[in-house]
Amino acid sequence: MWQVLSRIGTQVTTFFLVAIFGAIGSLCRYLTDTAIPWKNRELFPWGTTVVNLSGSLIMGTLTGLAAGWFTPPLVTAMGTGLIGGFTTFSTASLDTTHMLIKKRYIAAAINSVGMLVACVFCGCFGVWIGTTFL
Repeated sequence: MWQVLSRIGTQVTTFFLVAIFGAIGSLCRYLTDTAIPWKNRELFPWGTTVVNLSGSLIMGTLTGLAAGWFTPPLVTAMGTGLIGGFTTFSTASLDTTHMLIKKRYIAAAINSVGMLVACVFCGCFGVWIGTTFL
């Protein structure tokens, strides 16, 4: 009985941690994106790019650290909540769609394929940082 109650308590804690961290991640994304001057955002979605690259690096680093440093609810809250709220695949997809509609094919290719490759690299680099230095 106590094991069931303990598991329910952990799930409720995780639920609220994900919600709180998700709100913080979303606010950080908004602040990061709006820090990019508007004239630069019209040429290329730099805010979304910065958010996704830095989010991939942070997620990789947290993944590298997760093994011994954080409890499972905190790992879920930071990964799903904070970084999930911070990064944005849907906005990157929409930005690419807008570029295709405007016939900006090179920018669309850089935004889609380039960002995917760069995010995977940042994630791998983050795992290396998390397992090597921290």
